[in-house]
Amino acid sequence: MKIISLLFALFISVLVSCKSGGNTTAQLRAPGSNNMEEMNRYLVQKDRERIENYISRRNLKMTESGTGFWFQIISEGTGSYLKDNDLVVFEYECSLLDGTKCYSSAELGPKELVLGKSPMEAGMNQGLRLMKHGSEAIFIIPPFLAYGLVGDGNKIPSRAVIVYNIRVLEE
Repeated sequence: MKIISLLFALFISVLVSCKSGGNTTAQLRAPGSNNMEEMNRYLVQKDRERIENYISRRNLKMTESGTGFWFQIISEGTGSYLKDNDLVVFEYECSLLDGTKCYSSAELGPKELVLGKSPMEAGMNQGLRLMKHGSEAIFIIPPFLAYGLVGDGNKIPSRAVIVYNIRVLEE
């Protein structure tokens, strides 16, 4: 009985000390979180520099979206722009900035998905919405809009910038 009373008293004292500690949001911030934010900004800036160098070396005429996704429409298709719930079938070649080929429809066949419903990289989702059936484009997708810190566990390494050459097939 004494042990139960002692445990109960200890539990109450811990509860009271937690509530009266006066913790604020700033005090609850993870140690080094400012450093993490700075590191993220640094990595995003380095990715941007790598992408800009790639574009410059290849003399591409690309446009950057507000999210950091880069694209160039090579040829405009017909009809309306692709939107949610559209069935999209496209041929593609996926490579890294250094030219290493990762995946292609020549090997794996055309990719088929329902826009906005099928799992895909955020950058690919953005890019397809800029296209019509029959369009061709180049996408450059930074890591935070592609496979991020982990890669795809197969051919795309951690923190890789992805280059897609895409051709949406006709309806």
